[in-house]
Amino acid sequence: MSVDPEIHWPIPPKGGWTADDLDRLPNLPPHTELIDGSLVFLSPQTLFHSRAVSFFEWQLYHQAPEDLEVIREFTIDIDRRNRPEPDVIVVGETGCPDLNETRLPAASVLLAIEVVSEDSVERDREVKPAKYARAGIPHFWRVENDNGRAVIYVFEREPATGSYTSTGIFHDRLKVTRPFPIDLDLTQITAKRRVE
Repeated sequence: MSVDPEIHWPIPPKGGWTADDLDRLPNLPPHTELIDGSLVFLSPQTLFHSRAVSFFEWQLYHQAPEDLEVIREFTIDIDRRNRPEPDVIVVGETGCPDLNETRLPAASVLLAIEVVSEDSVERDREVKPAKYARAGIPHFWRVENDNGRAVIYVFEREPATGSYTSTGIFHDRLKVTRPFPIDLDLTQITAKRRVE
C-alpha cells in the first residue's frame, strides 16, 4: 500500500489533543470527535443511521417545547480532553447564544442521542454514556439496529450516583414524559417515504 505524500496526518502533542485543537487543526474529516485526548474519525454511515438521525431530529424538533432546541451532529464540551459529537442533542435556550459557535457546553444539553454504528459499538454503549453522565447530561438514548428495526434504550441520570439508570427499552413506540412529553412511532425510522 502506497502512502500519498500530500497527506500529512496530525501528530498528537504530548498529553494528547485538547478540545480547542478541534477548531485549529487543518483538514480534519467532518464529524471528527475528541475522546480521551485522541481524535476519532467516523466511518461512512449506513442508511439506517442516516434515517434514524433524521427521524429523531425532525420528530423532536416538532415535539420539543419552544424554549428547547434540537441539533444534529454537533460537538459538546465535556472537558479539556473530551469533545464528542452526539448524533442528536436537545439543548436549553441558553445553550445556543452565538450562531458562530462550533461547540456547546455539556451543561446545556438535556438529552443526548447516539445511533450505534458497527465501528462505534463500544463508544456508544460504554464510553460516551459514562462521559455524558459525569458531565451531568440528564437524559441519554441509545439507538440500535435490530435486523432493520430500531430499538431505543432510554436512560436517566440518577443524581445520587451520577450515573445512568435504564428507564425503558422501546421497540415499536416510544412514549415518555421526560425530559418533556414525547411520543414516537419508531416503525417510521426505516420506512420509505411514499410519494402521493
